[in-house]
Amino acid sequence: MNSVQTLKTSLPAEENEAKTSQLETMIKLSALMNSTLEEAVIRERAINAASSLVNCEACSLLLINNNTGGLYFDVATGQSNTEIKNIELKKGEGIAGWVAENKTAIIIKDAQNDPRLYKKADKQSGFTTENMLCIPVTHKQQTIGVLQAINKIGSNGFTKDDARLLYALANQIAVALENARLYGDLKESLYSVVHVLASTIEKRDPYSAGHSRRVARYAVEIGRYLKFKKEDLVNLKLGAILHDVGMIAIPDSILQKQSRLLDSEKEQVMKHVSMGEDILKDIRPLKSIIPIVKYHHEYFDGSGYYGLAGDEIPLMAKIVAVADAFDSMTNERPYSRCKGFDAARMYMIKQAGKQFDPDIINAFFKSRAYRHGKRGVK
Repeated sequence: MNSVQTLKTSLPAEENEAKTSQLETMIKLSALMNSTLEEAVIRERAINAASSLVNCEACSLLLINNNTGGLYFDVATGQSNTEIKNIELKKGEGIAGWVAENKTAIIIKDAQNDPRLYKKADKQSGFTTENMLCIPVTHKQQTIGVLQAINKIGSNGFTKDDARLLYALANQIAVALENARLYGDLKESLYSVVHVLASTIEKRDPYSAGHSRRVARYAVEIGRYLKFKKEDLVNLKLGAILHDVGMIAIPDSILQKQSRLLDSEKEQVMKHVSMGEDILKDIRPLKSIIPIVKYHHEYFDGSGYYGLAGDEIPLMAKIVAVADAFDSMTNERPYSRCKGFDAARMYMIKQAGKQFDPDIINAFFKSRAYRHGKRGVK
């Protein structure tokens, strides 16, 4: 017989199952929060995650107001969101304020008798805080907010295990929010580049003023009608705004000519699609919209610039082609008179299956794009 005594290390079955379940929940919630770069979505998911993880009646995420140093209720569950969101704690005020200043988690067993409790929140929401677990949300040693879990369900209050779980979640929240912020900054920089490029085109060609914005509006409305995802709508909008970016390389003598273009001049204008590709190919975040810029002058029957036909033409390029043609026909140009909305509509319907994809023409006139056009796009 083996004389070595085996140490008992296993947890009771119920406790082991509970911890396994909590671990699985943490993994799922972490993946869910990091599956998006939208700050509002991350914050909403964070609160739902916290409530599920520690099994409580209510949760709230408070964020630091960088101007005042106070804390405001960003998202909350189990309470009156409207009332709670009107409250901002002064720096160091309330239990949350204390946690933010001290960067220390705290478990409160009897909240009503804790002098730090900010009772105005309960009064305004009609919610009674009995016990609380409060965790600082920090990134690179800087507190960016506080995560609160209120009123533990089915027990005498929150435990140290709950605190460890919420700490781990708070770290995930901080990283996800920082990634979202950096992504937001990158998007803002990208949009700035896009608008600078678009305005450069418009300054060179006064007749194109507003054209790119109108084309983008029409294109996005078509995309919405076709149930495009948000990310695809963003790319469609950017591609529509920059569809004529290659015009930057066209000489002023052609771009601003008041009469009809010669064949040789038309050939130069046709190069704007390849010029646009050259301009965008080194701007990494805009590479995904190059097919729109390059192929928005393709014809459905294959008689366009590159000879692509039907499904060979990228869908977004076909959408911008319709939006571009409609706006060009319904606005005055030096070499082309405004046809008017009804005449433009008749022409485009007639060209369905030839110049334009019939499905996109159908979507255009059924979407809000055409109605926006008739009312005027600012």
